[in-house]
Amino acid sequence: MNIHEHQAKKILKEFGAPAPNGITIFNINELKDKVKKFKTSNLVVKAQIHAGGRGKAGGIKIVNNEEELITEARNMFGKTLVTHQTGLSGRKVKRIYIEETYDIEKEFYLSCLVDRSSSKIAFISSAEGGTEIEEVAKNNPKKISTVKLNLTESVSAENIIKIIQPFALSGKLQEQAFYLIQSIYKILIEKDANLIEINPLILTKDGNLLCLNAKIT
Repeated sequence: MNIHEHQAKKILKEFGAPAPNGITIFNINELKDKVKKFKTSNLVVKAQIHAGGRGKAGGIKIVNNEEELITEARNMFGKTLVTHQTGLSGRKVKRIYIEETYDIEKEFYLSCLVDRSSSKIAFISSAEGGTEIEEVAKNNPKKISTVKLNLTESVSAENIIKIIQPFALSGKLQEQAFYLIQSIYKILIEKDANLIEINPLILTKDGNLLCLNAKIT
């Protein structure tokens, strides 16, 4: 499975996981009609390519009004992004994803993957969201939690508590996290995926968890 971010978020929503409202644009002429669905002009424009490091390469832009949106969308379409994962030839942007922005209180890292070395399902979590997990592992390895599970129909409450321990959540947020863990676990099994990565998983200032960036392979 090798899908774009907008496709990953569609799957997340289908399985009940929280993700931002967004639209996909395949042609710049679609822009004005599709953006009418948003109730805010504070948006983020994201290039859709199969590679990480888009932000550093100019593939993610925050806009605050329609004029900025049109300008950034036009500039991004057809642009070749060169990142640490694309090689020197880069990858051409043939579609963009536009979604609402949110006020962020905290950022977390969460992933669920098939751990072939142990033949188990592994959940990796960290309070150090928004950066590549490889960097966290190198600089702050103690801030990464790994919980390995045998293949079952769902994740036990005991294991979910271990998975979300780095997030230090309570009350309503803990309930949201329980539901999110079960959702992404179900996606991994039913879609026969190898990895589901949420980075960052954010806590919004209005008190909700949201999958801000998502990757499914």
